[in-house]
Formats: sequence, C-alpha cells, structure tokens
Amino acid sequence: MTRSTSASRSASAGKSVRKADLRGEPNPIPATPPPVVVTAQGAPAAPDVSPEEFLNRDTSWLEFNRRVLHEALDDRTPLLERVRFLSIFSSNLDEYFMKRVGGLKRGVAAGVVSKTPDGLTPLQTLDAIRNVVLPMLKQQAECFSKVIKPALAEQFIYLLTWNELTDEERAVAVKYFRANVFPVLTPLAVDPGNPFPFISNLSTSLGVILHHPDRHDNLFARVKVPETMPGWVQVNDPVTTVPTPAGAAGVSSGFRFISLAELIRHNLQDLFPDLAVVDVMLFRVTRNADIERDEEEAEDLLDMIEEEVRKRRFASVVRLEVGAEANQWMLDFLMRELELTPADVYEMAAELDYPELKQIADLNFPHLHYEPWSPLPPLGLPEDEKDIFSVIRNGDVFVHMPYESFHLSVERFVRAAAADPKVLAIKMSLYRTGDDSPFIAMLIRAAEARKQVVCLVELKARFDEERNIHLANALEKAGVHVVYGIVGLKTHAKTTLVVRQDPDGIRCYAHLGTGNYHSGTSRLYTDLGVFTCNPPITHDVVELFHYLTGRSLKRDYHKLLVAPVNMQSRFLEMIERETEHQRAGRPARIIAKMNSLEDRKIIRALYRASQAGLSIDLIVRGFCTLRPGVPGLSDNIRVMSVIGRFLEHSRIFYFRNASPDDLGGEFYIGSADWMYRNLLARVEAVVPIEQPAQRAECWEILEIMLHDRRQAWNLYPDGSYTQRVPVDPVHELGTQQTLMNLFRARKTAADHPMGV
Repeated sequence: MTRSTSASRSASAGKSVRKADLRGEPNPIPATPPPVVVTAQGAPAAPDVSPEEFLNRDTSWLEFNRRVLHEALDDRTPLLERVRFLSIFSSNLDEYFMKRVGGLKRGVAAGVVSKTPDGLTPLQTLDAIRNVVLPMLKQQAECFSKVIKPALAEQFIYLLTWNELTDEERAVAVKYFRANVFPVLTPLAVDPGNPFPFISNLSTSLGVILHHPDRHDNLFARVKVPETMPGWVQVNDPVTTVPTPAGAAGVSSGFRFISLAELIRHNLQDLFPDLAVVDVMLFRVTRNADIERDEEEAEDLLDMIEEEVRKRRFASVVRLEVGAEANQWMLDFLMRELELTPADVYEMAAELDYPELKQIADLNFPHLHYEPWSPLPPLGLPEDEKDIFSVIRNGDVFVHMPYESFHLSVERFVRAAAADPKVLAIKMSLYRTGDDSPFIAMLIRAAEARKQVVCLVELKARFDEERNIHLANALEKAGVHVVYGIVGLKTHAKTTLVVRQDPDGIRCYAHLGTGNYHSGTSRLYTDLGVFTCNPPITHDVVELFHYLTGRSLKRDYHKLLVAPVNMQSRFLEMIERETEHQRAGRPARIIAKMNSLEDRKIIRALYRASQAGLSIDLIVRGFCTLRPGVPGLSDNIRVMSVIGRFLEHSRIFYFRNASPDDLGGEFYIGSADWMYRNLLARVEAVVPIEQPAQRAECWEILEIMLHDRRQAWNLYPDGSYTQRVPVDPVHELGTQQTLMNLFRARKTAADHPMGV
C-alpha cells in the first residue's frame, strides 16, 4: 500500500451490504518504526518519559485535521460537502490555535522548558506546528482555487472577484453596499489622536494605507468586515436562478456571488473621500483562549467564569492571517502593534475566511450534497407506546445517534419525566447544549410543577461559557437547583436520573450516554446511550449525583466507572486482567473506540499487553500519542481512525475476558476518552452494557468500523496516516453509509414484518 491522499474512485452508495462482506482482514500496518531501546524483558528502557514511546499530541491533532482536509480534497465527497470540509478544517484550526497554541505560547512566555512525553519543549512544539500547518494551508488554497471554484462554476455557482462582475452586477453590488453595508462600517484611522484599535478574536478586517492630498506619509486605517452580515453577496437576480444539475436544459445564469470583504474593498473610497487609497490588505487575528484560572481562590465560580470570558476578549494575539502578497509596511505595522513575530503570521493564498463558506455549502443543490438522512424512530422505543417508563421497565433500551432519533429518545425521556405527575425528581448534567435547547423549558416546567429538579451546568465548557451562564441563570430563576460542578474538575458525564413513584414503589430511571444533551449535534455526531432502571446501575447514578451536588467522598461504585474516582484504576485492572488471560492461553482481546488517546499509564499498560501477545485494536478518531506496530513494543496494537459525514464521537470499550465467544466479553460505553484529563481531571461516567442484544449492537459497530476500507485510516509508528483502499464495490460504502443502510433495513422490516 502506498501513502497517498486518494483511493479508488467508484461510488456505490445505496447498495445493500451483507455482513460477511465487511469481515475481511483490515489493512495491515507496515512496520516502519523509529529505533526503540528496550530491556531484555521487552519493556522500554526509559523509566519515565521516552520519546520513542509517544507521539506528539499537538502534531497528532494536526494529522487528524489533515484527514478532515482530505474530505475536501477527495472527489468522492459531494461538491458542496467538500466546500463544507474546507470550512470545518479552518474552524478546527481556529480553535486549535486559540487553545493549544495559546497555551504553548503562554508556557514559552513563562519560561517553561520542560519537555512533552515525545521530547519537545514548548518552543520546539510551536516550530513543529508551524512546519505541519504551512503545507496544509497551501494544499487547502490550491484545492479551493484550482479545484473547488472551477467545479462550482460547472454547476453554475460562481464565486467571483470584483473584476469578474459584469457592469450590471457591479451596479447591483454598489447599490447593496450603500444601502446595507456602508451604514454599518466604522473606519478607524490610527494617528496621534487615535490609538491602534482593539481587534476582536477571529474578526476579518481590511487594513488600508491612506495618503492625505497634501502629504505622502502612510496613514493606517482599519475597517472591520461586519460579522452579522452574510459573508457572500449574490449579485444577480435570485428569481432567475434555479438549482439544477450542470447541462440541464433551460439552465439560467446560476448563482453569482462576491465576498463581502471583496465588496467592501472595492468601495473603500466611499469611506475615505478626498483621501488616496494606496493599498489594501485583508487580515484576521486569533486570540489566546487558554486563560489561567485559580478556582481554589475564587469566591464565586460563576463570577470567575464571567470574568474569564471578559478577559478572553482582550487576550494576546497568537496568530495573524493575511491575504496573498501582503503589503510589507502594513504587515510590519500590524506585527509591531499586535506584538507578533514572523512565525505568528500565516499567509492565506486563496481565501482568508474559509468558515464563511458555510453559506455556500448550505445552498439548496440536492445533487451536490450527501444523501439526506433523517434519524429514524428507535426500534426499542415504539412510538405507539405512550409510557416510556413501562418500556424501560421491560428491559434496557439502547439508542445510536444520528441513525436513531435523539428527539424521540432522549428528549422524549426528559419530556415525559417533566410532565408525569408520578415523577418526584429529575437530575441532569449539562456540559454543552444549544441556544434553543428544549431541555431548559422541560426542566423549568418540572420545577414549576413542584418536582425536585437539579441541573448541573458546567460553566467551564470551553467556548460555551456564556451560553451556559445564561442557561444557569434562567434555570435558577425558575426554581431549579443549579450546581456548577466541583472545584478543579469539569463535569463531562452525560447522565440524567429520574425518580418515579411506580405502583410497586419508588424506582429510579437513568439515561447514560456518550454525547452532549444537544439537539443540534445529535444529528451530526455519532453517539450511544442507554436507558435503564436496573437497580445496581441507577443506585450508582444516585451516588454520582450525590458526589456532584453534595461533595460525597464515595470511592466504590458497583457498576459505573467514575472519573476521577475509580475509572483509570479500573481500566488499568481490566487491561492487566486481559494480559493475564493472554499469558494463560485463555481467549483475550481489547477493542476500544474513542475520540483521543494520550494517557501515559493506559498506553504503557497497552504496550505491556501487546508484548504479552494480546491483540489490541484502537479506533481513535482524533489524536493518538501511542505508537502502534513498533517491534518489541507494540507489535500487536493497531490504530485506525474513521472520518466521514458524521463526527465519530461515541466511546465503546470491549474486553474479551476469557469468554469462549465474542459477545460474552465485557462492553462499556460512556463519556470518557483515554486521556489524563478525562480520567483524572474531569467527572466522567462509563456504564457496562449487559443485555445480549445490546452487546451485539456494540459488537456490530466495532466490526463494521474495523473492516471499513472507505472512511478508515491506519496510523503508522511515525505518526502518519494512510487511508485504506477499497478492494471491491461493497467497501466503497464505509462505516456510516453501512450503518444508515442497516438501520433503514431494520425499520422497513419492523414496519412490514411479513415482508409485505
């Protein structure tokens, strides 16, 4: 297999898939490792931190974003979805620079020289990041200008410059500018009486060099591109445009757009009458979001988080993006005013603000998008069964989003609890939720009905602090008991507890999941959840909420794995137990699916298991600091990643535990990745899946993913990834299309049990 960014190009979406077709051997990972020093027993020689053991977390994350960019480069991806992936790639980078680069730069400023597990100092990591990012930005620019824009034009979607407009279109653009844009703009000149203006995070601006008619020295002015207006302006009559495939008879002139920044650029003279506009440069700044906090010293966590959000607005700039062929005088001026070095400047050769392309990606051209998908009603929760609690009493219910409906499962559960007069209490943890979250109104109604309602709102959820503060205030005003979590820990567990007066006594019902209580992302992220009234589990959930609200010091949970209490130790015990099974010749295997992997204790336990001959498969969507396939260290560990139309967000952990058959092993789902922060610096919950039918569903997901040859990538020991190559048409479907087909087929079979 060669390391390329393309695979065979044949589309067969929609074909049925037999399960046996997905069980061929996964692509092998060639062993091309760096040299590793090991002891006579095969363990790494370094007792503490060995660069040979670990990949760099930050560059590994960039490799994840490279896989996202590849979805835009891959011509098997529908055209407007390719545009969307260009936008997602840039939005991911924005957050990365705010969080990771911001933190590294703060470390450099503080004089930190300690090395990461892979042996790099913060300054060396920053250099490595830049060396990885620059080629990707070049690739993104070439894809946009040389591939995407011409392909859009073939579909009668035109992204134009000012010079490409017709005279009539320029007249339309000028009219739009003067009526809608001109009144909003605020040109800010810099001179002895006007200091350099504050430039907000992720804002796009036009830097302008002006000359006074009587002088020829440079005057700098900044014009901010309004963030509240569409980033692309249509310059032809929308009534005459028809979204039809290229080549269709009677096609009109299509959709013709100019960017808002380009429109402002070519009408700047209206802002500066009698001044000469000498040069214009588009630029965009990114500010540090890694603000230092001291929760132990805070008298009020809510006040502290509100102050942190305010500070973030004025945090130092960590990146300056500029358009191609930037004016050197202006660039030097900005670097001086923003206190940046050339290493902080990134030239964007084609487009500066790719996130604004979401507007184009959302155009209504069905043939240029993925096949539409509407989540299906969960088979385990029949719509004609009005009492969801009686369904759960008959057995645990397992749901898989976005293949099954979040609205008809999780939302239904909380809605029923809020309305049911037999429900005595509702307890819920909210990490991230939408602005229009239905759960807020449900909890408020429950509180107004005099139920005991407790909501843990995680104020420290990065970039959602302001939303969560607003939600917390609304809940408190309605009489909901709001808690803000535990000092020093983020509460990341996805749990809801309902206490109900049933005919045979008080019974607890719980939902535990892998994803946020967020109606919007439930249609875009793959997540799992289980509804249960199994007393050993619900008792643990009761104890978990006591821990969150009452600061209980409970250390023993019967069923749940709870971080930071017992989760890391339990996972380490299960890995060691599996290793002992392998040594004793009993059936043993580990499969784990997660978002990220970097906990050193877990990784070293996996290395020891591999050295004992244990087969380990890891499905890690994001970054992974474990080196797979290293002789003498990790020969038996394979790491893969799946990237597709949905964000792979669910966590599944499987341990064979000497079972004679696969489904007899132990299965767990939950909110935690195998990262230090999840295991020891957050409150997380992982729950066992014990019913045979639900174990079979988990196993099916893992099997399909392990044998994916369309969306899957293999990780190499040096940290690089290679996309697998389909060997026959059935493999063109990939994990997510396969699961869509399976859920559709099951729904059809349920609707027509006799095959009618």
